[in-house]
Amino acid sequence: MSKATFSLPESGPFNSAPNKVPRKRRVQVTVISDVHLGTYGCHAQELLRYLKSIRPQVLVLNGDIVDIWQFSKNYWPPAHMRVVRYLAGLAAKGTKIHYLTGNHDELLRKFAGLKLGQFRLDNKLVLDLPHGRTWLFHGDVFDVTMRHSRWLAKLGGHGYDLLILINRVVNYLLGKLGRPRVALSKLVKERVKSAVAAVSNFEETAAAIAADEGYRYVACGHIHQPEIKTLSTEKGEVIYLNSGDWVENLTALEYTAEAGWQLYYYNEDPAMQQPSSPDTPDAAERQADANPAALLEVLLAEFGMK
Repeated sequence: MSKATFSLPESGPFNSAPNKVPRKRRVQVTVISDVHLGTYGCHAQELLRYLKSIRPQVLVLNGDIVDIWQFSKNYWPPAHMRVVRYLAGLAAKGTKIHYLTGNHDELLRKFAGLKLGQFRLDNKLVLDLPHGRTWLFHGDVFDVTMRHSRWLAKLGGHGYDLLILINRVVNYLLGKLGRPRVALSKLVKERVKSAVAAVSNFEETAAAIAADEGYRYVACGHIHQPEIKTLSTEKGEVIYLNSGDWVENLTALEYTAEAGWQLYYYNEDPAMQQPSSPDTPDAAERQADANPAALLEVLLAEFGMK
């Protein structure tokens, strides 16, 4: 398991000249999960806009960032490649990035322990933070459908992706009729996952093991349910965190020395609801937009997945 001792930067706002690039929010740790790049449900443009609005010292990618289960070379939009490029740029500029594997990107688990500059690939992570030690992992190990019926989970994943497409068509037609949008995919997933949670006791299991290991916090993804709550165990209280997802909820976990752990909701951030001025793409971005499939081939070859 990778362990990181966390030191806080000096307090105070970033300096920014007037009438230039908006000042980024300082966040000591940011956790995102379940982005599912390479699928129709991924909100890559919104994620990229969020990442550009913050300056994290540590960024934890807590599983299912690239959806290898449902991956198709025929669907890899420029926005998805821009997310990959931006993450690589953050690491190059000094942001510590921990990529923790999940079930949809489990093929990367054979590379656990890989370290390239500020980028590290692992299955789990411990952060020693001022508010308490935090144990981070994706969480699929506690899902009963993953442990006993992986074929069923994969089948459900493909069906869920189809539901995303149907939902988009329905919302398009509702918009033409002046009717409010509906979230079919979210409704179905909440009902299915609530039934699974009743069997697997996902949150309680994670909290109990965290307490046994002496952790104050345990942070997961996987179930697409953003959450911060205190759970009681035989060894004491543990604060359970879940970063949600970037398919339906568009959420992240953020840690600062002043506020501790908090949930971030993209759709409730006034700054994100304002029209954004289009960025002027650099030469590399223009190349990615022109031929993302070619760059994807290089990426797959690097990880031996081609």
